[in-house]
Amino acid sequence: MDTEALKKSLLKKFQEVTADRLQKIQLGVIDLEKETAEQAAEDVARELHTMKGEARMLGLAAIGQLAHAAEDVLRAEREGKTATETATDVMLRACDVLSDLIEDLDAAHTGSSATEEMVKALSDVSGHPVPALGPVRKPAAQPPPKPAVQVPVAAPVAPPVVAQAPVAAPRAPEPVAAAPHPPAPAAKEEEAPSAAKANSIADRSIRVNVEVLDSLGLLAGDLLVESARGRLRSGETAQLFERFSRLGDRFLRISEEVDVPDAIRNELERAEADLHMLRDDAFRFVRRNGDGINTLHGNLAQLADHVAEARLVPLSTVFDAFPRAVRDIAKTQNKEVDLVIENADIGVDRSMLADVRDALVHLLRNAVDHGLESADFRHQMGKPDTGRIRIRVRVDGDMLHIEVEDDGRGMDTERLKQVAINKRLLSPVQAAALSEREAIELIFRPGFSTREQVSELSGRGVGMDVVKRKVETLGGSVGVQSRQGRGTTITLRLPQSLALMKVLLVRLGDDVYGMPAADVVAVMRIKPDDRMEVFGTLAVRHRGKPTALVALGPLLGLNGGNRFDKPPAVVVRHGDDYAALVVDGFVDEREVAVKPCGGEFLKGAPFIAGTAALEDGRIAVLLHVPDIMTEVRRMARPVTQAPASRRLRVLLVDDSPIARATEGALVKALGHSVEEAQDGEEAYAKVQTNTYDLILTDVQMPKLDGFSLTRRLKGTPAVARIPVIILSSLASPEDKRRGLDAGADAYLVKGELGVEILAQSIDRLT
Repeated sequence: MDTEALKKSLLKKFQEVTADRLQKIQLGVIDLEKETAEQAAEDVARELHTMKGEARMLGLAAIGQLAHAAEDVLRAEREGKTATETATDVMLRACDVLSDLIEDLDAAHTGSSATEEMVKALSDVSGHPVPALGPVRKPAAQPPPKPAVQVPVAAPVAPPVVAQAPVAAPRAPEPVAAAPHPPAPAAKEEEAPSAAKANSIADRSIRVNVEVLDSLGLLAGDLLVESARGRLRSGETAQLFERFSRLGDRFLRISEEVDVPDAIRNELERAEADLHMLRDDAFRFVRRNGDGINTLHGNLAQLADHVAEARLVPLSTVFDAFPRAVRDIAKTQNKEVDLVIENADIGVDRSMLADVRDALVHLLRNAVDHGLESADFRHQMGKPDTGRIRIRVRVDGDMLHIEVEDDGRGMDTERLKQVAINKRLLSPVQAAALSEREAIELIFRPGFSTREQVSELSGRGVGMDVVKRKVETLGGSVGVQSRQGRGTTITLRLPQSLALMKVLLVRLGDDVYGMPAADVVAVMRIKPDDRMEVFGTLAVRHRGKPTALVALGPLLGLNGGNRFDKPPAVVVRHGDDYAALVVDGFVDEREVAVKPCGGEFLKGAPFIAGTAALEDGRIAVLLHVPDIMTEVRRMARPVTQAPASRRLRVLLVDDSPIARATEGALVKALGHSVEEAQDGEEAYAKVQTNTYDLILTDVQMPKLDGFSLTRRLKGTPAVARIPVIILSSLASPEDKRRGLDAGADAYLVKGELGVEILAQSIDRLT
């Protein structure tokens, strides 16, 4: 490698390492105001000295000059010649200027007006003049390199993978990626143990572009599916040999019963011997092949797990920027805040890192700006003057739990309701009917409150809809617990990895659908006696509590509902809500490689999170449980019953008992009475002997379908006046036209059905 190429390589490495070093310096500077100030000062001094030495070796004089001036300020602070708060403020500002220089190596060589002003400010605080920049050969400028991750190699236990990004330290709560750094060339004698440790980490790591790691993840998932197909083919091969063996046995029995000449008998005996040898060899092959396939599948499963683990990045890569961000926000509010972070070394999929960061930034801003009270107010309330925010991280199976807890004022549910009334989101009657939990969840409504309005309440309205949307996009959920005057805890529940996901595969008709196993609580059979109604909503008792019961097929806009008397169901959980989703059957539980929806058919479709290839060639559609639960909550929302004078007698026609129960519950929730019919023939017979105000009918039914029933009703003068609403999963324009041509007064799609839509249609027709 020539000298210029070596220089470029060193500059690139310097950018990557110094971004991490600058982050450590900022954390240490903030700690100067805490009880650990002595150790923090030593750490900051070591990092500044190392940065200065590396910068001067590479000809980056401006960085070296700033680091030298910052060392003087730190020395003055340790000797008591300047106030700690003053030193902290000016050194944090210096970190901002250094982060700009790291990105602009031209300015790092020659300096700039911002550099001169910062050096003067540091000199004024420390009282030590800093020598001016001398002539130094200008290095070749380099653009920032692509983000990369460190993949541990040749180590018995792999250390956490750390995302690398040569970005500047933040001035606002915008986290940057951190990375292990090599030993400093200008390290002091006492720094040898630290340098040896850094050397050890570097020796066990290589740098890999994240695009390569993403490709490896997809390839590992595809190989895992292909190995499963190999196991399937191995089983089919064994069955073929079984059939061959049975055919051979029949041949041998026939040969023993047939009287043939001796010459042919000898040939038959040799053939019999060859047949026995061939059969033995075949079964040995089947056994060896099966063992090999199982070993290969196990190895590929381990490979997929290791690739998924390599994609995990410690949450500290975003958490390390939070102490600075919290301190800056607290100073603007004249508040004292102590941020405590627990288990920041737990990993998360790197593709989720940005969304997790954005969500936590919203939570921390709200907690500091509005959740925590001022020191004077806290003192009056008997609380410590310094407010506390605690971030806790833990892993539960495949799910990651991140709790953000503060000891602030909590949420005033009555004031939250009043804000919703003032903004015309709710009527006073609706607000009065809200439970405490429902009132708190008002904060998730887009535009629920502005910054000024929320400051008078509990400070949780700003950005919470953004947090909820980001987390649910990742397949997670957000939970809130709050006690007025005691504080608030917001819990983010997220999958730890998006590359491979353990799913429960279920069947709807001939198609396979998957649900994240982390969202599945139980599977069960729904007995007729287990069903109940709660506020007009169909439910089933699960673990002693009523749980909403919904047919998954109609909810997704698929045909009909389950026809079994005891249909299978999957109990899923999202946050604090549960639902029993009725399916046609269970397939299996397995780990699959999740891929985004391709083509226009599924892209952007509701309730769909992605797809996964199965070993038998089918494609499983992976469901987005948060979207499903939102729809279930909408369907299960209690509705004020119609006045007695508007009570209607409704005939509901559907061949699916679950669909009849679900739709009937919606009609009853509107205050009307319901009678049921299992098909068109039974419905037509009932209409001849009973009086009805409205008929709701499915389309696809045995004996007489919904279109034919509608034509027959409209063709019978005695009952033609009865309004007919077709409820169907068939949603194409052609199907709707057929329904209206048959004489239907309205055509509603089951996947879009809710109490509001149904109520509007009934009111219009009756």
